Amino acid sequence: MDPVRALRQVAFQLERAGEPTYRVRAFRRAADVVARLPPGELEFRADTGTLTELPGIGKSTAGVVVDALEGREPSYLNKFRDPVRGGQALRAALKGDCHAHSDWSDGGSPIREMAETARDLGHEWIALTDHSPRLTIARGLSPARLREQLEVVAELNTELAPFTVLTGIEVDILDDGSLDQEEELLARLDVVVASAHSKLRMPAPEMTERLLTAVANPHVDVLGHCTGRLVLGRGRPESVFDAEAVFTACRDNGTAVEINSRPERRDPPTRLLRLALEIGCEFAIDSDAHAPGQLDWLSYGCERAEECGVPADRVINTLSAADLLAR
Repeated sequence: MDPVRALRQVAFQLERAGEPTYRVRAFRRAADVVARLPPGELEFRADTGTLTELPGIGKSTAGVVVDALEGREPSYLNKFRDPVRGGQALRAALKGDCHAHSDWSDGGSPIREMAETARDLGHEWIALTDHSPRLTIARGLSPARLREQLEVVAELNTELAPFTVLTGIEVDILDDGSLDQEEELLARLDVVVASAHSKLRMPAPEMTERLLTAVANPHVDVLGHCTGRLVLGRGRPESVFDAEAVFTACRDNGTAVEINSRPERRDPPTRLLRLALEIGCEFAIDSDAHAPGQLDWLSYGCERAEECGVPADRVINTLSAADLLAR
C-alpha cells in the first residue's frame, strides 16, 4: 500500500467514525509531508527509525507509514470496524447523494475533494447542497456567492466528467414555509433540499402548515431531516407536526422524504419512516456529509431503509444523474 494513500485512508476512516477534527487533520498533514519528500528519503528514514523527526509525523502516523512500506494493511485501521450489518444491496444500488456540504458553507473540505471522494466511493454524481443565507452560523450562501459557486461547479464538471456535481442547496424553510433564497436561483438548481433549522419547537399546527407550504413549492425536491431531532450527546427532541398530512403532500407533490444518514440524526424516526413508506412517498437516502469521510455514512441510512422495507425503486438516488434531472 502506498504510504500517502494509507495515511489518507486512516483520515477517511477517522472522519467516518466521527473522531475529532484535529486527529483527522494530523493524518492528512502527515500525508502531505510524506508526499513532498524526495525519492528514497521515506524508505531511508523508515530503515533508520527517524520518521518522527519529520515535522507532522508522530508515533501513530509513522506506524502507518512503516506498515504500508512493508506491505501490510496499517494496523491502525483495525480500530475501525463497520457497525453496519444490513442494507448492502440498497447501498450498492445508490448512484449518488442528494445532500452534501463543502467549505463554501459549514463543510470542512473543498468542492473538488468532496466530489473526488464521492467518485472514489463509486458514486456517479453528487449534489452540492451548501446552506442558504439565513443560516449565518453555517456561512450560508448569499445569492451572489451561490451564483459564483455555480460557475465553479460548471468548470469542475468539465474536468471530472463523466462524474457529475449537481448544483444544489439546502435551503432553510422560513417560519411561514417560504424558502430562504431567490426564486430565480432555486429554479436554476438541479437539487433543492428544504430543511427547517430554527423554531423547531413551533406548535404542531403551525409547523404542519410550515412544512406543507415548503413541500408544495415546485422548486423543492427533497424534504430534509424532517423532525430535526438529534439522538446523540445532549440530543434534541423531534419537531411535532401532522406527519400523515406532510407525507401525503410529499407524495402528491413529488417531493422525496430524506432518510438522513448522519448517526446523530437518524431522521425520520422509524415509526415515521414506516408511515411515509405506507403513504407512498419516495425517498432520498442522503449522507448530509460535511467532510469526505462522512460521505460513506450512506450505509447507515441504507440499513435503516432496508429494516423498514424501503424498495430501491422508491429511492431517487438510485437513478442516474440524467434520469434524476429528467424527473
